[in-house]
Amino acid sequence: MPREFSFCPRCGAGLGRLAIHGLDRLVCPDCAFVFWQNPAVGVAVILLDDAGRVLLGRRSRGALRGEWCIPCGYVEYDEDVRDAARREFREETGIEVELGEVFAVHSNFHNPAMHTVGIWFRGTPTAGAQGPRAADDLDRVEFFGLDAVPDAIAFPTDRIVLADLRRDARPGRGETPDRPGAARRGRGR
Repeated sequence: MPREFSFCPRCGAGLGRLAIHGLDRLVCPDCAFVFWQNPAVGVAVILLDDAGRVLLGRRSRGALRGEWCIPCGYVEYDEDVRDAARREFREETGIEVELGEVFAVHSNFHNPAMHTVGIWFRGTPTAGAQGPRAADDLDRVEFFGLDAVPDAIAFPTDRIVLADLRRDARPGRGETPDRPGAARRGRGR
């Protein structure tokens, strides 16, 4: 169930409901403002070390405290998604990264009060980058083998991304120079 609002953010009048494009929307009867309630955009960076292990962070607060995730965060209103991914990764891990390709995009429905769309980028540390240190929403960061990630993964979509990484790491299933990302593409996600 999405968050419920009672008053118009533009003029302060009470909101009513109106069907628009077949969906029930909150609408202001005074100024005609329509509250579309679109999803927020989240970004994450997948960092693999030289041994092929993935960097995960343990969440330090909220309902998912103690659970692990691929370091992530939200895109600010006036921020490019790539800038947001680099910023969030630096804030949570202390590591400056260069972003590569988009590895995955998923709709996140795990929190009924807030639907998000997540974008996972591949990342590599910039030259001279320091080792990881937990900060912001994380109390611990650690590299894990793709077959040895913790059971307590915070977000269902991170489970999907980790499974895709495991599958791509299998001999004969991963990327090749002439077919980057071939193992992921064309699967309807």
